[in-house]
Amino acid sequence: MSPDELHYLESHEWVGRDGDVAVVGISEFAVNQLTDLVYVDLPKVGDTVTRGETFGEVESVKAVSDLYSPVTGEVLEVNSGLEDDTSPLSEDPFGKGWLMKVKPSDDSVEGLMDGPAYREFCKTSDQ
Repeated sequence: MSPDELHYLESHEWVGRDGDVAVVGISEFAVNQLTDLVYVDLPKVGDTVTRGETFGEVESVKAVSDLYSPVTGEVLEVNSGLEDDTSPLSEDPFGKGWLMKVKPSDDSVEGLMDGPAYREFCKTSDQ
């Protein structure tokens, strides 16, 4: 299921570290709940994102859902290929389906769930 080295928001976004960079995406659970993703709206490089606040949205044939940032910092890179092809979100949400890379202003993961806690959360979550 969800990789143990990542941390999660209750809204199903994840964050992992790649050196000094925070990599952000949405979980496999979220992808499965949304089904048939058709569009993703991401921030621009240089934008500032704030932990717990929206930074974009993902659209499926079922609904449009806001994306919430698990970190605060400056957007260094976005996975712009997802604008033309959302399949990496479904096929590899913890790898090729990453959404953005952020230079975090705070390294804290306090308040975020670790992998085991997130899996328990998903067992009782309806989304």
